[in-house]
Amino acid sequence: MASLATSLVDQWASPLWRLNNLYKIKDKAGKAVPFRLNAAQTELLSELHYLNIILKARQMGFTTFIQLFMLDACLFNSNTSAGIVAHTREDAEAFFKDKIKFAYDSLDETLKATISCTQDSAKSLAFSNGSSIRVGTSLRSGTFQYLHVSEFGKICARFPDKAREIVTGALNTVEVGQFVFIESTAEGTEGAFFDMCERAMKLEQQGLELTALDYKFHFHPWWRDPGYVLNASVIFTAAHLKYFEDLERKEGVKLTEAQRAWYVKKLETQQEDMKREYPSTAKEAFANAIEGAYLADQMTRLRLRGGICEIPILSAPVDTFWDLGVNDDMVIWFRQRSGPQHRFIDYYENSGEGLEHYARILKERGYLYGRHYLPHDGEHRRLGFKTDSVQKMLTDLGVRPNQIVPRIPNMKAGIEASRAYLAQCWFDETRCARGVKALDNFRKEWDDKLGVWKDQPRHDWASHGYKAFETAALAKDPYDFDADDEAHRHDDAARSEHTGY
Repeated sequence: MASLATSLVDQWASPLWRLNNLYKIKDKAGKAVPFRLNAAQTELLSELHYLNIILKARQMGFTTFIQLFMLDACLFNSNTSAGIVAHTREDAEAFFKDKIKFAYDSLDETLKATISCTQDSAKSLAFSNGSSIRVGTSLRSGTFQYLHVSEFGKICARFPDKAREIVTGALNTVEVGQFVFIESTAEGTEGAFFDMCERAMKLEQQGLELTALDYKFHFHPWWRDPGYVLNASVIFTAAHLKYFEDLERKEGVKLTEAQRAWYVKKLETQQEDMKREYPSTAKEAFANAIEGAYLADQMTRLRLRGGICEIPILSAPVDTFWDLGVNDDMVIWFRQRSGPQHRFIDYYENSGEGLEHYARILKERGYLYGRHYLPHDGEHRRLGFKTDSVQKMLTDLGVRPNQIVPRIPNMKAGIEASRAYLAQCWFDETRCARGVKALDNFRKEWDDKLGVWKDQPRHDWASHGYKAFETAALAKDPYDFDADDEAHRHDDAARSEHTGY
């Protein structure tokens, strides 16, 4: 009897046993079923660190597992506080109702009598042992031993101010040595979720021992889920086969025919969202275009044709294309022409500097310059240091010949011109990395009230890199002029060489 009693105590003391035996969840049909950890959830539990950041494919069950894990910690530990942050109030309350409250209400009545509920609302539960669990969209106040931030990548993409509030508020409510779970699908290469994942991946690659203030990176690709198979005859195109071959060669992944078939059929419906929703690698997940990005389709096609690569610098004139800011970011793209190819070989951005700084940067780059293209506001007079136009001031600094690109009738015309222009463009993957990232992240503003993308761009760091690129898309290219104009072009290049710009 003593041995049996000891065995029972050991069982109840094990979170793994409790999670696999005490709780019920709703299945996809809304039916109550016993919760059993799947392979991905078991792996996460076995590899837990204090701070955990999880890049996921869809339908892995991480959200359900994390919330049950926190509920279990509250029930079997006194004076424990847990919090859940979701990107909308509706999601927060749905998580709470469908996962946490449902799981507690479905517990054995004897257990509920032992650990009774003393407070029950749409956003929180408090228990007789002094523990509690609640949900919200920021959770800045209070102190938590367990914190779960759901779909943080989406929050960063749609609500940058809210993401900043979570980083400075909610994450600071958790003391060192307590537990944080941040999980999401990827949403482009910009924002706190991407930055945190990148830091955690670098620590993992370096093999360094993690401190209690380092995030551990967890990634579970689609091909590690045993359910993602399809036993059917499927036609594989050459592109499909190359993708699978590259995955096997680079990642050492040997896919079965059933896995390949599942991927191809899923790709038919997911299309450009496949790599975000069901990534094969972490790098692939972040390389996919973000929701609401104006140039998403064009940047995807650009990558598929290898348009971001190592580009040698030719012995040909370099044209520059500008976006002008007042106490804001200033951006310059550097481009050479080779036949029909528009080869962007360099990119520069800065802020808070005078025009003398940018003239010096051009000289330090050492290129043989052709023309310098300025947006329409380059000819406006600017109050402050001088009353001259930017065009006049740059001319006086030796940045010449320069040319004003006329103003377009509306925003849509510029975006359409940029989309068409991208089909002719190539970008150096190293020197233009920041500029390419700006093109990827130039996106629409999100309307939180209506839950839709607004028909206007979000003004942030990426919009400056895009606007300078739009200058290039709208510029009348002298390489496309007639012979007489081309003669003037050579004269311009000769003057550039003489002046050093």
